[in-house]
Amino acid sequence: MFLLKGESHLLTVNCQLATAIGVGQLWKGKERPWAWCALLIGLPAAAGLNLMAGSLSIGPVQIVAILLNPLLDLGEFGSHTSAETAVVWNLRLPRVLGAMLVGAALASAGAATQGLFRNPLADPALIGVTSGGALGALSGILCLGLVPTLPLLLSRFAVPGGALIGAICVTLLIYKLATAHGRTSVTSLLLVGVAVNALTGAVIGLAIYGVASSEDLRSFIFWSMGSLERLTWAELGIGFVIILPAAIALPYFAQRLNLLLLGEAEAFHLGVPVDRTTRQIITICAALAGTTVALVGTIGFVGLIVPHFARRIVGPDHRKLIAASAIGGATLLLVADTIARTIVSPGILPIGVLTALAGAPFFILLLRQETDYHD
Repeated sequence: MFLLKGESHLLTVNCQLATAIGVGQLWKGKERPWAWCALLIGLPAAAGLNLMAGSLSIGPVQIVAILLNPLLDLGEFGSHTSAETAVVWNLRLPRVLGAMLVGAALASAGAATQGLFRNPLADPALIGVTSGGALGALSGILCLGLVPTLPLLLSRFAVPGGALIGAICVTLLIYKLATAHGRTSVTSLLLVGVAVNALTGAVIGLAIYGVASSEDLRSFIFWSMGSLERLTWAELGIGFVIILPAAIALPYFAQRLNLLLLGEAEAFHLGVPVDRTTRQIITICAALAGTTVALVGTIGFVGLIVPHFARRIVGPDHRKLIAASAIGGATLLLVADTIARTIVSPGILPIGVLTALAGAPFFILLLRQETDYHD
């Protein structure tokens, strides 16, 4: 028994040492303690700005009074109208919480996916979450068109439920196809993911061409652009139930992800159960990203850009990277939603369009800077 405990302790020490060496080799920059201060200050600031901005401008004192009034008797402090109260509680607060939940889920899933694939260009779309969610959402839209007399509860959750089921099913299909002789290679996952994503896109195209009506097509296009507009308290509750446990579990794999940066063979020899870890991380990332797709549609570049940017300021150590990515993703989506609600006020720009417009050039700039740095 003593020998087993000693071996276990030695293995733990070796893993920690290998983690430190591997991360140290990858991290060439300097520690930036100000980064955490900026992240922790930026998140509540972005949330407050989101609550205040919009076609109906509400001051910060009124926001505080509206939020605290159910708990405290503030008297005349921050006097506000019933319309402002309704706007904050029924429209803006669900959007703020939804933006934080979705942004954190997408960014943390992106950080884990990039660590698993050892590629900063990877995101959850590679394992079928986005394409599967799109196929499931389209199936839900077509069901609503074919059976317009569905009960209210079923009709309300047909599209998000279909998106979540589709994301999970396509992810499981990719994982099953990439598994051979009881082992799952990350390279096989990547290649199978590309093929299945292309096949799913073709099926979506055939469904739109042959089955979907013009109304179905408009609904699908609006869903595919991503929007927080449809979020309700009920959907937020479902999202929290799924996303929070997955988000809490993900940091548990941070040290294993650090070891996987050294390579699958090296990680295996250092005691990491590679196949089981790959399966568990993919399941968690599918739950995180799949739920966000179900809640708000397709929002691109958050899971790609935020981990890349976080890696530049806190380093590649996933014990820091996952948390920094989650905070950064929540902040980014809050800022994007604020801009989307104000730039074409009183209209609302789909947030997925905004993140793509801003994210693509920014990501190209980051890649150019990184290329120049290595040259």
